[in-house]
Amino acid sequence: HVQLVESGGGSVQAGGSLRLSCAASGYTYSSYCMGWFRQAPGKEREGVAAIDSDGSTSYADSVKGRFTIYKDNAKNTLYLQMNSLKPEDTAMYYCAVAGGWTSCPNNLVYFNEWGQGTQVTVS
Repeated sequence: HVQLVESGGGSVQAGGSLRLSCAASGYTYSSYCMGWFRQAPGKEREGVAAIDSDGSTSYADSVKGRFTIYKDNAKNTLYLQMNSLKPEDTAMYYCAVAGGWTSCPNNLVYFNEWGQGTQVTVS
């Protein structure tokens, strides 16, 4: 059984930084695409960043240059380093895995395992 557990969210002032973590268990997560998503109240869930099994990364335009996705295979953990945070980054952040996909798909419907989310609030 796959389990993804996010942590690291919190409240921060604009311009600050946070690092989110996603601990994975139940499978060799590094074999597949993993991603970070976020959902603000009243808005649809959107992709933030993704990383392929080979380490290739992609980012939403709104976070390019500010956020970095990376993983530690030894710890089976995915990270999202968020710098220069803005109030519009406020949302619930989720990590997810696209099982069976070594290269990241361009639609979140293919992400079939999700964590419970961690709240990020920027004021």
